[in-house]
Amino acid sequence: MMTHSGAALLIALFLAGCAGTQREAAPPSARKQERLAAVKADPAEAMRILNAYRAGKGLGPVRLDSTLTAMAQRQSDAMAAGDNLSHDAAGSFTSRVHGAGLDAARAAENLGAGYYSTQEAFDGWKKSSGHEANLSMPQATRIGLALAKNPQTRYGAWWTLVLAGEPEKRREMSAGPLVPVRGGGTTFRWGAPL
Repeated sequence: MMTHSGAALLIALFLAGCAGTQREAAPPSARKQERLAAVKADPAEAMRILNAYRAGKGLGPVRLDSTLTAMAQRQSDAMAAGDNLSHDAAGSFTSRVHGAGLDAARAAENLGAGYYSTQEAFDGWKKSSGHEANLSMPQATRIGLALAKNPQTRYGAWWTLVLAGEPEKRREMSAGPLVPVRGGGTTFRWGAPL
């Protein structure tokens, strides 16, 4: 027969196990710190790499976009802070796309971690069918590239590339004139009065 205090101890141990184990934060090696310090996101190189790749596939060029770059930076920062390679690190991709005013049907995101140069990141993305499909998205006309670093994480370097098409042009539509309708009252509608 288990006592009340014995049951409480088992429950406490069970809950502690559910919380997950904490990784010991070993200090990064001098080599890792040195390599990480040298990593830079190079937007000019990214444009050169991506536009050459797209040209080889008969696709149009892309240009750097400050809105997409800010969106990418928030995602990279969130992944580095949470040590989590996930499209949901800074909120769901859909919510981030809508928050940035993008057309979700013409937006994509590539993530990467552990790459120590812009070229390495693109080489990795080209080898992955899903990431390669984003690089080859016909509607893409602009990109944002970002890198966040955190030497206390598994990968150290956290990359995000956001691609998107041009924003939809908004069309102003008038509700039409205020016109009388059968049965009395008025409404906005297109066309001549009834």
